[in-house]
Amino acid sequence: MSKHSPGDDDDIIAAAREGFLEEAQDNLRQFEQGLLAMEQDPGDAEAVNSAFRAAHTIKGGAGLFGFQAVVGFTHEVESVLDRMRDGLLAVTEPGMALLLQGRDQMERLVHAVRDGTEGSAELEAISQRLGEQLRQLRGGSAGAAAPHPAAVTATPGDSPASDDEGSGVWHLSLRLGVDALRNGLDPMSFIRYLDTLGEVEGIRTLTEAVPELLLLDPEGCCLGFEIRLRSPADRQTIVDVFEFLQDDCELEVLAPDAGAADYQRLLAQRAADEPAREALLAHWQALGLARLLETAESEDSGQPAVADSPAPAAASVAPRPPATAARAEERRGGARDRRAGSEESRFIRVRADKLDHLIDLIGELVIASSGAQVAAQQERSTRFGEAAQRIHDLVQEARDGALGLRMVPIGETFSRFQRVVRDVSKELGKDVALQITGGDTELDKSMVETIADPLMHLVRNSLDHGLETAEDREAAGKPGQGTLALHAYHESGNVIIEVSDDGRGLNRDRILAKAVERELVSPDSVLDDEQVYRLIFEPGFSTAAQVTNLSGRGVGMDVVKRNVESLRGQIKVASTPGRGATMQIRLPLTLAIIDGFLTQVAGVSYVLPLEIVAECIETPPGFALGECGACGCFDLRGEVVPYIDLRRCFGHDGPRPTRQSLIVVHSTDSRIGLLVDRLLGEYQTVIKPLGSIFQHLEGIAGSTILGSGEVALILDVASLERYQIRQSAPPRLTRSTVAT
Repeated sequence: MSKHSPGDDDDIIAAAREGFLEEAQDNLRQFEQGLLAMEQDPGDAEAVNSAFRAAHTIKGGAGLFGFQAVVGFTHEVESVLDRMRDGLLAVTEPGMALLLQGRDQMERLVHAVRDGTEGSAELEAISQRLGEQLRQLRGGSAGAAAPHPAAVTATPGDSPASDDEGSGVWHLSLRLGVDALRNGLDPMSFIRYLDTLGEVEGIRTLTEAVPELLLLDPEGCCLGFEIRLRSPADRQTIVDVFEFLQDDCELEVLAPDAGAADYQRLLAQRAADEPAREALLAHWQALGLARLLETAESEDSGQPAVADSPAPAAASVAPRPPATAARAEERRGGARDRRAGSEESRFIRVRADKLDHLIDLIGELVIASSGAQVAAQQERSTRFGEAAQRIHDLVQEARDGALGLRMVPIGETFSRFQRVVRDVSKELGKDVALQITGGDTELDKSMVETIADPLMHLVRNSLDHGLETAEDREAAGKPGQGTLALHAYHESGNVIIEVSDDGRGLNRDRILAKAVERELVSPDSVLDDEQVYRLIFEPGFSTAAQVTNLSGRGVGMDVVKRNVESLRGQIKVASTPGRGATMQIRLPLTLAIIDGFLTQVAGVSYVLPLEIVAECIETPPGFALGECGACGCFDLRGEVVPYIDLRRCFGHDGPRPTRQSLIVVHSTDSRIGLLVDRLLGEYQTVIKPLGSIFQHLEGIAGSTILGSGEVALILDVASLERYQIRQSAPPRLTRSTVAT
């Protein structure tokens, strides 16, 4: 027999609690998306139901763990939504603004649970203030206090309870499934939650099904409960308490007006033999049902067969008003759909650190596989080489599969900006529509989290500086409503993210004048449009006429560029005066393992990301090294292309080989050549971060370990180019001499 300690229970409860907190974040996003969809289309019934289900799930989960502050406030929000979906309350802009504030407060309360600060006076004051406003919105008493969690009533709009139900005692007969505990469910948490609906007047725990000690399964559940609940709630509200248990229990609910025949039917259903009947009658006797039982027993001799008896007032068969029955069926249908979707998709939650550890192990496998191939080449064994190649192919498949586990759609990040666009556009008095395309484009989860802040800066800048007011747009011959678009797609092994608007565009002359004023460029500089536009990424650069609480201080765009480049990405700007601007971010798919191109200079190995390599050529006829510095130019089929001599750039001594090669790569805004000694071909590269002492080195993005055990450096071409531009003496490269 396995051992079970109290510590195991604590671990299960802690894991379930953490699961609730994570699920709450998903439900909050669903709730917000539902509200925003309602605001766009008040007649969208699915949006209302989606928001209601999300709020109801948060409230139910919070009640199971005793998070009463979350339960009480979420009930207020849920009540307003319930009246809206019943058509008793119109969907208005002030109402949606208040519900969105309620959503923010729900998130604060959930975070307080995680942080252990849920009882703070500040949060309680906000809940009281917003709760009163929500009650006013739904037509309640303005001065009424927020309901205590222990007195939460049935949600408005459900079937009106009868007079007996509103003040009477419900009877709940609960039998738990044998797998309830194995599935991580705590039956007592559901029973404790009943106290939030009223008062549990009596409860009897049925242990007759518990086997002998030697036959007892410590992880199995053999308990049942008979409960007397005094509550003003309706039947569906009570049944919903056990929604998460419905696959692991049998529940019968008898209404306060249930008669002797109803209890007799339940007795026949629960008691298969005479001992079970006597045991259940004893429990009912202890719950104070003696007089009702006497009536049932006196009727027993003349009672018709059970099938001929009137149907009991139980949850599964009691008649319900049509509207409420449809509502209940919609809820049950939604739960079935969610369960079916879960079974089909088979999603599971995995801790991020475990996934990172798996990626690290795959990286070590990649290195070991490369080592096996090197050993096979040295041994000159055909069989050894074939086996090493087979291992290499399998490791590559495992690598792609493992990296795929960390890939998430960027649409979830995009959807967060719906609320930002709504709030900021209203604050600025602008009419803006958000368009999202390519939301299913996948990107490494760590990169999605890092890119969220840069995207926020770009979106807010477009709203504040790019898009005009409706009056200005109409005066310019444009539609009054502006458009802000977020677009993502894959291209050549990269992910492209574009933030564009149809506003006024960038003012080239103003940007250039500001740059001259700040002495970023000389007055006689000749710069093309792209070079001018890149000046907005200079630290502290701003052309705003006045500072607002959104932007204008020159803080943000330089951070955007720095964050994008920290992900080995690039950002480009395109603008048409009066037509709008587009910010394009190009990112690699992942940061952990990449396909690289291996090369050597003076015996030192360097790796380039394969996706930036355009072509490799021998040094063309007439190619001559510059007399000084590490930069120069060469003729590539009639095009003048700048190059960087890596030997001089990194200070390698020794004689040059007779033949050298040029690797032509895609740089920030054009192409550039890298002069190297040897080309070694494609190489799976596991990126190893540099130590803190080397992180200041420009032009180096990281390191990797080759199959031979040697260390190779991974080049950051954009950083290397910027460094050489600053270091080169005139004449400089033919591209912009402005430090970007």
